[in-house]
Amino acid sequence: MSWVVKAVNRTHTDFSSETNKEWKEPFFFVQGADTQFGMFADFTEVTTEPKWAKEIELAELAVKKVNEMRPKPKFYVICGDLCHDYYDKEPDVRAAQDADFKKVYSKLDPTIPLVCVCGNHDVGDNPTYESVRKYTSNYGDDYFSFHAGGVFFICINSQFYHGATNTPDLVQAQDEWLDRQLAVAKQSEIPSIMFQHVPWFASDPDKTERNYFEIDHDIRKRMLDKILAAGVKYVFCGHLHYNAGGKYKQLECVVTSATGYQLGSDTHGLRVVKVYRDKVEHKYYPLADLPAEVSL
Repeated sequence: MSWVVKAVNRTHTDFSSETNKEWKEPFFFVQGADTQFGMFADFTEVTTEPKWAKEIELAELAVKKVNEMRPKPKFYVICGDLCHDYYDKEPDVRAAQDADFKKVYSKLDPTIPLVCVCGNHDVGDNPTYESVRKYTSNYGDDYFSFHAGGVFFICINSQFYHGATNTPDLVQAQDEWLDRQLAVAKQSEIPSIMFQHVPWFASDPDKTERNYFEIDHDIRKRMLDKILAAGVKYVFCGHLHYNAGGKYKQLECVVTSATGYQLGSDTHGLRVVKVYRDKVEHKYYPLADLPAEVSL
């Protein structure tokens, strides 16, 4: 299969609103994060060519395991940092990483939609108009929403809440768009779900110290209250390269470890998320242990 951009016009073309708005039955999806082709070479001595051969191996295993799952997952979402090198610092290296990412993930069963969410390595720690353009030309919209299985899903560019000063109009545009999506979520009988890269918080929603791994407290508090008021109950993230998360009132923030390089004690893996009408259940699995049969 060739690579096709699916995040277009602020939605995902694999999900028709007409056929996906109505709840029919429980389903599951698979969530990963930080495939990050190229990161191993920054942390260990790598002699392979390409330098991201290990990431390719892990991503190929992830695709193989997801393809074997029965029933089929509703979709496979990757919550950011698809590749490691920045567009503005190593454009040729990043282009080669993008090409290999697309080659691997084009092997995903065509009946399993791939949902790509941007991370800081994809749009930049402090995004520019050009870095966002580079990302969207490769992977489609940097924020969008879609209905799947009767549930409303919202994917955001979390970097616009975590260090963006170069593109104030783009930040404002996403904020206004998100308000409109939250208005849709508020009308839904079933709790909506959000995807992003940088978590609102790693474990403690009340932590005030600024750090690289979560969104600043003042922005976090305002946004969490807004999201919760719209009835969103789950936010799935990445960025930490280890499993984490916690709860803010009735909202659960779930941080999934990396498919690629680990920064904690977890094993390269994916999260299986079961969606029921009134609840969500999820479990992280090492890639080798990803279940072939999923019961709902």
